[in-house]
Amino acid sequence: MSIFFEIKSSCGKARRGVISTAHGQINTPAFMPVGTAATVKAMLPESVIATGAEIILGNTYHLMLRPGEDVIANLGGLHKFMNWNKPILTDSGGFQVMSLSSLRKITPDGVEFNSHLDGQKYFLTPEKSIDIQHKLNSNITMIFDECTPYPIDHLYAEKSMRLSLIWAKESKKAFHDRDGYGIFGIIQGSTFEDLRKISAEALQEIGFDGYAIGGLAVGEGHEKMLEVLHFTIPNITSDKPRYLMGVGKPIDIIASVKRGVDMFDCVLPTRSGRNGQAFVSGGVINIRNQKYILDGSPLDELCNCYTCNNFSKAYLNHLIKSNEILGAVLMTWHNIAYYQNLMKQLRTLIEKGTLYSYTDEELTYVK
Repeated sequence: MSIFFEIKSSCGKARRGVISTAHGQINTPAFMPVGTAATVKAMLPESVIATGAEIILGNTYHLMLRPGEDVIANLGGLHKFMNWNKPILTDSGGFQVMSLSSLRKITPDGVEFNSHLDGQKYFLTPEKSIDIQHKLNSNITMIFDECTPYPIDHLYAEKSMRLSLIWAKESKKAFHDRDGYGIFGIIQGSTFEDLRKISAEALQEIGFDGYAIGGLAVGEGHEKMLEVLHFTIPNITSDKPRYLMGVGKPIDIIASVKRGVDMFDCVLPTRSGRNGQAFVSGGVINIRNQKYILDGSPLDELCNCYTCNNFSKAYLNHLIKSNEILGAVLMTWHNIAYYQNLMKQLRTLIEKGTLYSYTDEELTYVK
């Protein structure tokens, strides 16, 4: 058995489930904090666990460049290397390939690119990507794909999607199947319904442990994203986890859960925290604002995280404006906790059967 997914309850299209892996269980819907370079920025592993996170995301592209997959393998794998004993999902590098448009060349066999660090030339193939993820010992491996930009015409989107399907077969063939580990396919096709359907059906013929929806959160906007989910999700089998890659804002997550998505990741809570933005019940605040200089209240009255239990807006305002490292730590801690509390609330409402009693906006008020 690879990984195991069990749906515990459902409410409309929303599902409350559990994914079992070799490094523990993941309650879904789940949000994965991003630990691109074997660290969730500004956070200790224990701090990430304290927020309620059960899985984090690492990145094949960045880790192959520095320190190198062989270094991590020789030191016992990514879990031991970064002292994280819970599940890890690794992105295959497809998104970075898209973002390196000026430094890469796509061929039928893979992608030739120059490192953004030192210019050194690399050639990343599906087999190589899967091998790197195996050496990292990630619990959930992602296939190597081409993440297409937006906007894009139908002709290029189809060509890209069909190349990703070829790479999906090669990725599955290269995967080391073993207990507690799985590999996810990635559905591509940009915003085109016919291409998404072809991609989803072809990936399911190959057979994967879960199915991701890629190529969104790249500038298409909230409504267009929901439109794509509306016509894509019905084509995905209901007995496997569904993962919406790179999403996103709380309102995006809520709307996607209501449409049947189980897993999410995004750099937004950590990046925003370092920049002085906090996700609070009902919106976002910029802690740098002058009005917080004498504000003795916590970031969010409804939050019970370490930051909100111990520090005021005034202190956080001082830390961030002084560029103190502790400011980034405390703001990031709160933001990840906000996201984890949001997921917990969504799981509870699915269990109670009352998720659709609330508007998406009402659900951003985390209790």
